[in-house]
Order: sequence, then C-alpha cells, then structure tokens
Amino acid sequence: MTLPMAVPAEGLPARVRIHEVGPRDGLQNEKATVPTAVKAEFVHRLADAGLTTIEATSFVHPGWVPQLADAEELFPRVSGLGVALPVLVPNERGLDRALSLGARRVAVFASATESFAKANLNRSVDEVLTMSEPVVARAKARDVHVRGYLSMCFGDPWEGAVPVDQVVRVCRALLDLGCDELSLGDTIGVATPGHVRAVLTALNEGGVPTDALGVHFHDTYGQALANTLAALQHGVTTVDASAGGLGGCPFAKSATGNLATEDLVWMLRGLGIDTGVDLGRLVATSEWMAGRLGRPSPSRTVRALGGTTTQPHKEQ
Repeated sequence: MTLPMAVPAEGLPARVRIHEVGPRDGLQNEKATVPTAVKAEFVHRLADAGLTTIEATSFVHPGWVPQLADAEELFPRVSGLGVALPVLVPNERGLDRALSLGARRVAVFASATESFAKANLNRSVDEVLTMSEPVVARAKARDVHVRGYLSMCFGDPWEGAVPVDQVVRVCRALLDLGCDELSLGDTIGVATPGHVRAVLTALNEGGVPTDALGVHFHDTYGQALANTLAALQHGVTTVDASAGGLGGCPFAKSATGNLATEDLVWMLRGLGIDTGVDLGRLVATSEWMAGRLGRPSPSRTVRALGGTTTQPHKEQ
C-alpha cells in the first residue's frame, strides 16, 4: 500500500517503540472473560505483526481483575515468542508469581492523585509507593526490567486538574525506587498538547530524563494522536497503544478506550517514522479479535482498511 504518503517533519524521532497494551490493559476492561487460547493467539498475532513489546497479562488478585485470572496459564503459552513481554505486578505476591514463570519485565503502578490511589488500591499515594519499593528492589536484584505506570497525570475524575508538580514528585519517587522507565497515563483522556508539553518540560526540570518516559493516552475527547505528536516533538520515543483501541480503566468510570495502535501506526508512517509494524497484519489481527469480542473495532484505521463488517465469532 502506498498510502499514507510519508512526509517527514523536523524535530521528530526516526523510530518509535510501540508498547502494545491490548492483551492486558485492553482485555482487562472487557465484561466477558476471553478464553486463554484466544488471548494467547492474540499475543502471537501481534508479534507476527512486528510489535516487539507486548504487555501480556497482569498478576493481580483474580478478585480485582477476573478477566486476567489465567495469567499462570497464559504466560507459558507466549513466553517463547522472542519479544518483550512485560506483565503488571501490584505487590510482592504478584512479583513472585511472575518471576516463577520466568518473566523478565514487570510493571508497577502508582497514582498522581490521592483519590485514584484510594479507588484503585485503597491506599494513599505514599502508601502505594511504599508498597512498590520492595517489588522494584527485588525485581532489580534479579536484573528484571521495571516499568512504573503513573495514572491521572493530566486530570482526575474526582479532583479535576492535577498540579504538574504533583506529577513530577511521584515520577521522581518512582525513578528513585529504581524504575527503568515511566509511563505517563492520561487515564481519563483529558490532556491537550500544551498540557503534555508542560508536564514533559516540568519533568525534565525536575530531573526526569525524556528517554525514561513513555506516554499512555486515552482518546476520550479525540486528543490522543495530537497529544502523542506533542510528546514526539518533545523527544519521547515510547508510546503505549492498544490494538483495535481496546480498553479503558475499570477503576475510572469516565475512562474510554486507549489510543488504537493502528491509528498510531498510520500517523507515524505518514511522518516517516519507523515502527517495524506491518499495518496490514495488525489490522487483520484487530478484526479477528473484534470478531471474538462480538463487536466492531473502534479504531478508525481498522474500519477504513478492514473492508468487512465484523460479525461475532462462533466457536466450532
């Protein structure tokens, strides 16, 4: 396919690493539980499409996120793919479960706001950091890569606007714990490009380097791609996205879908930025998963390139 025509823009990175979150952040928000075999095939198809970082699952207590209760069964089915397979671990028990299966990349999560920390983990912001400290320390002692997720960086459904210095404080604390990289979450999708630039600039001024940062935008108000471009212009080269636009946040009712990986790849291709992703295979993968979920993909690019009406899949 010759479209979109690649027209590079000055000041943008030559390559972007897409951190694919569909199998974890996408499927955890589904009302129905997706069979383990389907999840495994989803990860395999994403890897075949050229994605090199695929967040596979979450080792949280099944009572919190029952959709991902099969982590022990799923991870061995995908661990030999030769791609990075981060998993979310909420505490030391989750870390133990992940390490026992050979996980080499884990993620912890924190909040920039007290309200979301309370809603998500029933702890204060500082208590969440304290809980994460031994998790990060033990992971690093095993030479395991650690990502730190920070939710509500741009707005909170209970508190409204989030002070930028509050975001800087928690990001700095996560780095001080030993996190290798941070993902800045626009959990309810309220960020705008100027706000993104302001947060990134403040983080740099607070001692957080750009190369340690990734961005995680939701498309609630249609701003995810614009916000991504602002981050790229600042020098960010890691962008979280979800195949087919799956996901949201089960603990924040106003959070809608993640930035669709296909929409991101389309924009990056048009800017001449390399991702290593085969867009055709990725679109086919999201159509396939949409069929198993019984609804069309919300991704604009999937709808434009798919050319079919997705029908619910019926197991034979």
